[in-house]
Amino acid sequence: MAFSLIRPCPSCGVRNRVGARHLTATARCGSCKTPIGPVAEPLDVDAAAFDEIVRDAPVPVLVDFWAEWCGPCRMAAPHVKELAHQMAGRTIVLKVNTESHPDVAARFGVQAIPTFVVLKAGRAVKQHAGLAPPAEMRRWIEQAG
Repeated sequence: MAFSLIRPCPSCGVRNRVGARHLTATARCGSCKTPIGPVAEPLDVDAAAFDEIVRDAPVPVLVDFWAEWCGPCRMAAPHVKELAHQMAGRTIVLKVNTESHPDVAARFGVQAIPTFVVLKAGRAVKQHAGLAPPAEMRRWIEQAG
């Protein structure tokens, strides 16, 4: 089954399905035709959604490997969320819970969390274990773009 995100129209509230390929585009509501902006929040994904989004993304993808029990992960979360908002349309931010999806984390050799990976055209171009300032994460994405 193909990944799709359900996004409510800001005008009429109708729920619209947006595929992985169109997460960074401005879509139009199927009912009232109001523009629906690009995804501006981190997406919690499983392995199948991760693979499809990374494969189809026309922009760099920042992946935050995290776990609920991890204090530094909780400290990074607001910065990751803000970065997704600031760079909407220019990047996709994914969150992969290493407890729920250890197979995805293993692909990147994640041994400490948080770990951040920037992917471009499906390939890792930057990987960083531990906290990083938001400006540095932004720089990784811009360099990959």
